[in-house]
Amino acid sequence: MPGLPSDFSSAAPYPLGLPEPWRTVLTAQLTTGERVLGWLRTDLDTHLRYGDGLVVLTDRRWLACGTDAQTSRSWPLRPDLEARLQDHAGVGSLELADGHARLARWRYTLERQPEAQRLASAWQTLREPAPPGMAPETSTAPSLVPVSAAPRASSLFRLWRFARPYSRQLTIGLLLTLAATAASLVPPYLTMPLMDDVLIPFQNGVPIDYHLVTLYLGGLLASSILAWGLGWARSAILAWVSERIGADLRTATYQHLQQLSLQYFGGKRTGDLIARIGSESDRICLFLSLHLLDFVTDVLMIVMTAAVLLTIDPLLALATLAPLPLILWMIHWVRDRLRHGFEKADRVWSEITNVLADTIPGIRVVKAFAQERREVARFREANDRNLAINDRVNALWSLFTPTVTLLTELGLLVVWIFGIWLVAQGSITVGVLTAFLAYISRFYVRLDSMSRIVSTTQRAAAGAKRIFDILDHVSSVPEPAAPHHAEQVAGRIELSHVSFRYGNRTVIHDLSLDIAPGEMVGLVGHSGSGKSTLVNLICRFYDVSGGVIRLDGTDIRRYAIADYRRRIGLVLQEPFLFYGTVAENIAYGRPDASHAEIVAAARAAHAHEFILRLPQGYDSLVGERGQALSGGERQRISIARALLIDPPILILDEATSSVDTTTENEIQKALDNLVRGRTTISIAHRLSTLREADRLVVMDRGRIVEIGRHEELLARDGAYARLHRAQQQGQSPTAPPGWDEADDTDEALDAS
Repeated sequence: MPGLPSDFSSAAPYPLGLPEPWRTVLTAQLTTGERVLGWLRTDLDTHLRYGDGLVVLTDRRWLACGTDAQTSRSWPLRPDLEARLQDHAGVGSLELADGHARLARWRYTLERQPEAQRLASAWQTLREPAPPGMAPETSTAPSLVPVSAAPRASSLFRLWRFARPYSRQLTIGLLLTLAATAASLVPPYLTMPLMDDVLIPFQNGVPIDYHLVTLYLGGLLASSILAWGLGWARSAILAWVSERIGADLRTATYQHLQQLSLQYFGGKRTGDLIARIGSESDRICLFLSLHLLDFVTDVLMIVMTAAVLLTIDPLLALATLAPLPLILWMIHWVRDRLRHGFEKADRVWSEITNVLADTIPGIRVVKAFAQERREVARFREANDRNLAINDRVNALWSLFTPTVTLLTELGLLVVWIFGIWLVAQGSITVGVLTAFLAYISRFYVRLDSMSRIVSTTQRAAAGAKRIFDILDHVSSVPEPAAPHHAEQVAGRIELSHVSFRYGNRTVIHDLSLDIAPGEMVGLVGHSGSGKSTLVNLICRFYDVSGGVIRLDGTDIRRYAIADYRRRIGLVLQEPFLFYGTVAENIAYGRPDASHAEIVAAARAAHAHEFILRLPQGYDSLVGERGQALSGGERQRISIARALLIDPPILILDEATSSVDTTTENEIQKALDNLVRGRTTISIAHRLSTLREADRLVVMDRGRIVEIGRHEELLARDGAYARLHRAQQQGQSPTAPPGWDEADDTDEALDAS
């Protein structure tokens, strides 16, 4: 084989770097003379939970196996095989496909990315043309194609997963639609005998047969009432179903959104996500309840009318249907252009929502800096873009709709001309022509209606695509396949050779730290040194790119995410309070807490006194984001919230940095109660607040540069001493030489 990796040996069929137990498992799978070109140890299963697996490329086949040799699968190498590597939102995937379908897909965390890249390199080497003298079979190596998004079916068809639970009601609704459409076709058919057997004979002197007239008119009345009743039942059932599909879609989207990692939210706008879950789902619900029902009715009416026309007179029916191919072609031509236009309109509408989501919560800042005109101009600019896109869509639509109407009128004219000629030739009767005209009027009305539904269909398709963009997103923090559960947690945290990459930038470099149970560790360093990123990794808001973080000796990725995070109390620099009462905010982590427990937590957080001074005490509304309270009051409620869940691990992220000295003293008293007996990690720019810490960890550009107590670090006269001197002099800490403010990724992660 050309270009074999350097770690091959003629005596061993496997690379020397493959660890146990995979070496033993792989040896049992290989055949005589088979050589391994590359491998990838996958650590996620098909449900994105942690699970071990191995994918191997040899000079003869692709091989996938589990820890036991009984679960292996293989695919012989052939020219139509394609391999695709993809890195999506922190989760990598490897797909194996042929010219017809995907054969297999494996997923892995970015910790395995180097192995995946080496495997891709080996695959690329394998597909290179063989040099002269190489065996013929190696010259037909499989091709490696770049990663591309798999072709998607129509987004609306994907809604079936939400409609499946209501398949019985949908079937009943479809049958009712079919019956109602058939009943509505009866009246035009009865006009034929009324004309030929009653009215025309009467003009020729034959007396009217009132019994026959009564029979025909009774049939007209009965069919109309039947069509009305069936239509009412159909509309009621399908509207009931569509509302539930819409509700399920909104719930599923929001539930999936809650399960995504912070990395996803870091690149999204709040207004855009609100628009997707709100207006897009409403648009889909409206489409399902009204327009889809009309579309199905139109299609059934057109098909059944065409069948009736062909039964009455095939020649006249063909003349009637002559404009149909042209109208269908126009619908197809307009459809894609409308869909792209509506997708652009949806994106611009999200920009409008984003402006509202920014300015309304931040109205105090807008007014403080007198930026009302600027924000109005920003809103007007987004609104004008929305207007321009809608104008282009409407220009296309305004041309399409009258054109379809013109074609239907021309089709009706053709029927009149050809029908009169057939009556003159004696080929059909006046009654047949009258029935044809009645049917063709319904036919073209339904055809015109169906063409108009193209607009709403494409709007709904664009909305469904935007919703499925959320549902298709894979969380970069997956749940374990077999979660580890611990009844009691001591609080020992071990970070072993931890690295973290954010995009293409490495933020944490090979960091190791051991925090004992009950120990208080302070993290200090310049802005952007990696402190908040490290805390985010410990909270498992992100997963490490390399190394491991353990809690009481167990990899934190083995814990169920919710179970793990319940063990951590988090107090942020800017506490977030939800709209509701003081008691509801304190009990956010434990909604079932009693009033006595809430009061006890507030007392420990030194919040009880100011809460009692509020108009309704613990039942007072805090306003949106707690705007009715001061910064110190919000912070003490945040501390009470953390106290109530009684976590074994506590993380304080600049908990006192944005308050005055008096308030800081009150908060510090609350924190003293909070940290007692807990493993505590505290970030603070005010070094004076960390003097009581058991150890101080000084970070610089994602690395630990010093560890020790306050007095020890001052005596070393290193990085911590420089920070301390800068604060004593009332200056901002001077960044070390070579520091680049553009590398401030820690703040970017913190903001996300």
